[in-house]
Amino acid sequence: MVHDRIRDRLRQLSARLGDNDWLDHDFSAGDVMMVTVLRRLNRSGLLDEFPNLAAYVARGEARPAFKRAFDAQLAVATAASRSI
Repeated sequence: MVHDRIRDRLRQLSARLGDNDWLDHDFSAGDVMMVTVLRRLNRSGLLDEFPNLAAYVARGEARPAFKRAFDAQLAVATAASRSI
């Protein structure tokens, strides 16, 4: 049931993205956030059902801005885990 609900949302997102590279035509902070969320589905195989979303995630992960944001977030999480 959970996978069905996720698929419904992915269908909506897939339709919204269509053949565009980014959600609002130019790469934005919204794309950084959406790619971060969608990456969590990589192991589930759900993104394989939506080739345009899988390609979107790959494009996002390849962006230097995404890498910088991810590395900064990882640094904060790593520092927080060391202080526990």
